[in-house]
Amino acid sequence: MDKIFTLTHQDTNSKARNGYIDLPHGRVETPAFMPVGTNGTVKALHHTTIEEMGYNLILGNTYHLYLRPGIEVIKSFGGLHQFSSWKHNILTDSGGFQVFSLASFRKVREKGVTFRSHIDGSYHELTPEKVVEIQRYLNSDIQMCLDVCTPPDLSLKDSINAMNITHDWAKRAKEAWLGYREDYKGNLFGIIQGNFYKELRKQSAETISSLDFPGIAIGGLSVGEPFNQYSDFLAHTVEHIPRDKPLYVMGIGNPEYIFEAVENGVDMFDCVLPTRTARNGSVFTNEGLINMKKAKHEFDHGPIVEGCTCRACTTYSRAYLRHMFKTKEILGSMLASEHNLVYLKNLMDRIRVSIKEDRFTEFKREFFATYGKK
Repeated sequence: MDKIFTLTHQDTNSKARNGYIDLPHGRVETPAFMPVGTNGTVKALHHTTIEEMGYNLILGNTYHLYLRPGIEVIKSFGGLHQFSSWKHNILTDSGGFQVFSLASFRKVREKGVTFRSHIDGSYHELTPEKVVEIQRYLNSDIQMCLDVCTPPDLSLKDSINAMNITHDWAKRAKEAWLGYREDYKGNLFGIIQGNFYKELRKQSAETISSLDFPGIAIGGLSVGEPFNQYSDFLAHTVEHIPRDKPLYVMGIGNPEYIFEAVENGVDMFDCVLPTRTARNGSVFTNEGLINMKKAKHEFDHGPIVEGCTCRACTTYSRAYLRHMFKTKEILGSMLASEHNLVYLKNLMDRIRVSIKEDRFTEFKREFFATYGKK
């Protein structure tokens, strides 16, 4: 299998590492956070704004794009890059988590998963092969295998069954992906499952690793479990994964979870949290998330964060941002979303520098000396 990850520096005091991933639409420095553009757009932000922040890898969702506008529409444009006018890299999730969230509207079988659309109630079936084909038409730079995502309270028996199906689907997905390699240059990542059973996590990590995907994702974390459990199972899972592939933890986007992932040698992560919380009026600061709707900001002439380079902080006051949210103006969501993604991009830049200088653990300690202490 072609190697896409290059390690450039290993922190001397932790598993944190710097590197880069070579993808069809450019090189991505790691560790890296990926903004989520579920429907082919990062909500409330123009693609050029995302580009200007320094992001060159965003996430789209196969499930949502498959249902609307439909693969035939995107295929007619030659892929999601052309359809959405985004010229950099795109990772597409398989839709496994979205199907999992439908609960009473889906049925998982060995062949694949059948579900009812949340849009119009129509019935659909996704198989591992079909999901690979769909993402090929999206021309994803990284595509994910279809997997069975499970809730944290699932029984051991059901967790074993879900894991075994995930492994079978991974093998079938890889075979389908290899069949497209002549004209499709995107990479396929396998997904580790196993719920919250350590022996299953070990087994899944070893099985997915043995299939020699270009990259490996850890699924089934940050699905409602306490932080300590997330941390414990993340560290346990990583112990059983080779270090020569890019490692991706799905669905994490706040600093606590990001630092924990980086400390364990994770290279990539994504989450809707930065933009979703922004649309609800919450923004990242050095002291933690703050709600811009609160009355204490009514006369505040200062920026959200001193020294932040986003448009909200360089142009507007906290008082104005509060006014935007209280009057339900769209600009409020736009400014807060831009701020949160700039904040995370700057944080990732600082994390990479701290790793390079072998002071990641020190930087983590300094960061959390104030973060969340408001």
